[in-house]
This record gives sequence, structure tokens and C-alpha cells, in this order.
Amino acid sequence: MNQISIDEIDIRLLDLLQTDASLSNQTLAERAHVSAPTALRRIKRLREVGLIDRQVALLQPDRLASVLGHGLTALIEITLERQGSENLDAFEARALADDAVQQCYRVSPGPDFILVVHSPDMPGHLALTQRLFTNDANVRNVKAFFSVKRAKFDPRIALVPVKLGQQVHT
Repeated sequence: MNQISIDEIDIRLLDLLQTDASLSNQTLAERAHVSAPTALRRIKRLREVGLIDRQVALLQPDRLASVLGHGLTALIEITLERQGSENLDAFEARALADDAVQQCYRVSPGPDFILVVHSPDMPGHLALTQRLFTNDANVRNVKAFFSVKRAKFDPRIALVPVKLGQQVHT
């Protein structure tokens, strides 16, 4: 596990980026109260140490619905018959490889996994169910909850100012 030092400027840059990663370097620098070269150098370092995983566009599903249809979003609890690390790793690898799986969490206590999945329609959800759950002899229980409304979606992590030189484990 590597340790890196971050300070309040790094925190400000990270917070700005997770709010709107499309901001130009000049705008980021102005809002973080640093020079443009400083912002560029620090963001490059934050990427290199792995604090910035990737930059993506967040799509608006309700606006896409007129073109693609709403589809089905489900939160699914999965309990495995055997919970050895190799069994958990095997199921997780299969879930991660499936394009319909948007999020995958190992959880405790209760079920072993919580998945957030999106399917184009009920036949698509059935195909997902067969791929990930029915065909796996180690899946003991599946409980699906279908979303009828997404009231909030915010992938941001709340960042609090750090003391200068505070160590972060990566």
C-alpha cells in the first residue's frame, strides 16, 4: 500500500473535477485559486497515483428514454451457497464482466452481493438473470427490487479539507 501526501489544493481540485470534469484547466485553476501550470501538474499527479480513476459523461436516462426507452433498473441481492474467497471472487468476476451490471458491491451482513443492473426490458432482465444467477449452481438466493423512480444519483464523494501533508493510503 503506497502513501501519498495531499493538501487542501488537491482536495479542491478533486472536488471540482468530480462535480464537472469537463472544466478547462484554466477554469479549474481559477476556481482552485492556483496557477494553470500548478493545476495541470497536480491533476496529472493525482491521476498517476490513482486518486482519479477515470473521467466519464453521466447520461440523463429520462431524456434518453424517448430514444432508447426507459429500460429496467434493478437492485439485486445475491446470496451464494458457498462463501469461500474463491467462490466470491468467481461470482464477482462474472458480474463485473457483464455489461448490464452497473455497480457491484460485496456486502456484509446479509446477502453476499448487491448489484445495480440496467436491462433494456423484461426479456433483457430475464437473460441477465439466466446468465448470472440461474446457470450458476453456487447462487442460493436472488432478490430483485425494481426501481420505479430515481430520486437522486450523485457519484461524488464528500471531501473534507485535510491538514497539510496528511497521508492518504492508496
